[in-house]
Amino acid sequence: MSRVPVYLHAADPISHAGVAGQLRHRSEIQILADDELERAAVAVMVVDTVDEEALRLLRSLRCAGVHQLVVVARQLADADLVALVEVGVGGLIRRSEATPDRLVSVILSAAAGEGVIPPDLLGRLLSQVGQVQRHVLGPRGLTFSGLAEREIQVLKLVADGLDTAEIALKLSYSQRTVKNVLHDITSRLHLRNRSHAVAYALRHGLI
Repeated sequence: MSRVPVYLHAADPISHAGVAGQLRHRSEIQILADDELERAAVAVMVVDTVDEEALRLLRSLRCAGVHQLVVVARQLADADLVALVEVGVGGLIRRSEATPDRLVSVILSAAAGEGVIPPDLLGRLLSQVGQVQRHVLGPRGLTFSGLAEREIQVLKLVADGLDTAEIALKLSYSQRTVKNVLHDITSRLHLRNRSHAVAYALRHGLI
């Protein structure tokens, strides 16, 4: 099995040295130097708390092309969970639970594109998501995908092969409304046409 190249960032030198020491001799992991970020398959961030600086750095790692992120945190508040998922963190582990075997397991799962969150945190995250959906997005007719319910309905029917007139009939909309819905989707998400919109929605699991 090839070794997973890992970029490690820690809030302080002692934490960096400790985690690097845990991982350096593992046959599954290759710890990269600070100037080798472009080679990273996974970035691991070790922090005490998830503050705005940590979120900013996570965003910068994503912008630099590292799409698999793992966070090891000493403290995790409920509000942190949604923020971390929003940034794109796929692996989350408490420092108190970050044994070498557990950390390697989370890193390998992240490298494979699989999300790992402790079960109790997953329950809290789902509760947070539910509250945001009910109290913030729902009253505005939106979902976590950023698409309104009727936009999802229209895309599903486009994916089924229906034309504008058929969609309008099916949903009791005017054809102009259907066209406006599709135009709004493609403009907001910077998509080329309705086929591109359907492909985007399928790829992101929206329909």
